[in-house]
Amino acid sequence: MDFLQSLILGIVQGLTEFLPVSSSGHLEIGHALLGVKGDSNLAFVITVHLATVLSTIVVFWKDIVSLLASFFSFRWNKEMRYVCLLLVSSIPVIIIGLFFKDEVESLFTGDIKFVGFMLILTAILLTFSSFVKPKNKPLGWKDSFMIGIAQAVAVLPGISRSGSTIATGLLLGKKKEEMARFSFLMALIPIVGANIIEVIEGSGNSTAVNSIDIMPLAVGFIAAFLSGLFACKVMINIVKKGKLIYFAGYCMIIGLLAIFVI
Repeated sequence: MDFLQSLILGIVQGLTEFLPVSSSGHLEIGHALLGVKGDSNLAFVITVHLATVLSTIVVFWKDIVSLLASFFSFRWNKEMRYVCLLLVSSIPVIIIGLFFKDEVESLFTGDIKFVGFMLILTAILLTFSSFVKPKNKPLGWKDSFMIGIAQAVAVLPGISRSGSTIATGLLLGKKKEEMARFSFLMALIPIVGANIIEVIEGSGNSTAVNSIDIMPLAVGFIAAFLSGLFACKVMINIVKKGKLIYFAGYCMIIGLLAIFVI
């Protein structure tokens, strides 16, 4: 992977991790267009995902500090309840990661047509959620688990994680602002966990780890972090204003291009 490829893919990862357009789908398309083979880029994938995690922490650092302080105080209050809701939401994707990891990885084979169909499904989900009138219902345990299922489904390349979780919350009648915050915070648990596992598994694979120089890693990290920081802040404002329909149109166009052109 060269300098320009790492810059482009870092920006793609940062922007699409938070915008409801599927970062995994866009990276698959990016790899195909740039001629990059994903099998030898473990270090790069870990790095750009950690960069987007860091951008989430920067944006929500006050929330995260407050929630962690409450959690380790071991007192039941609204912050502790919120942490538990986040943990419940992570159950489905943890099950997928523990028991169906090989099956999920088998889908990341550069099948761009499959990615295209999944982007179209994302577009349909975003469209439906755009026409739902919010009922401002408080987030409950069942809601948290349902939103967690949406996050688990989003392991498929082309299904947007933020799009599916926020849209599911809106379909369940939750507040738009609450769903933006919950969606981004709930992603920290599985993303951090997955990266820890990848680091452990990749530490014994010197070929994968050493297949990319430090400069592309640094470029990819900075690009993913800065673009992720921007996208995270922008996405919060977009959800508040209810403009998800625009992203539905975008996903539909990219999905059709992936099926019939790329």
